Amino acid sequence: MSNIGLFYGSDTGVTDDITRDFVTYWEENNLEVMEIGDACVSDFEKYDTLILGLSTWYDGDLQSDWEVFFDDFQTIDFSGKTVAIYGLGDQIGYAEYFIDGVGILAKIILAKGGKIIGFWPTEGYRFTDSVALIDEQEGMFYGLALDHDNESQLTDQRLKAWITQVKAELVMVPN
Repeated sequence: MSNIGLFYGSDTGVTDDITRDFVTYWEENNLEVMEIGDACVSDFEKYDTLILGLSTWYDGDLQSDWEVFFDDFQTIDFSGKTVAIYGLGDQIGYAEYFIDGVGILAKIILAKGGKIIGFWPTEGYRFTDSVALIDEQEGMFYGLALDHDNESQLTDQRLKAWITQVKAELVMVPN
């Protein structure tokens, strides 16, 4: 597997902690990790495979560094790129915006020619709506949904399962 660019943003440190856990559980040395606040468009162009991590804030807002980078993000050509996304959100306090950030990024990636892997089932979550729901595939998010505020006891289990899934899907992606 070639090098993979992992880009993430964190305001409170929780996504930062999840990202460190992700790197540990990944168990391979092919990840190049960068905070989105330090990234530029050319950094994305270096990789055919990307993993993106972010949280959703308030009423469906992107994490602040992703928000600042969003105009640039929309200019990236994702043709030929495979992307997996993990997102943090609060399914109780912000039930109608749960992990919206995942969906916001996914829709740009798809519109710009990218392929999304790592879809995640909605079963077991208690939310009312999400931009991260896949329209054509009922009961699935565009990426991993983590609610560390209300279900921190499930975070490691979900993260490890998703990593296994993403690795298996990457093997299936044609070169």
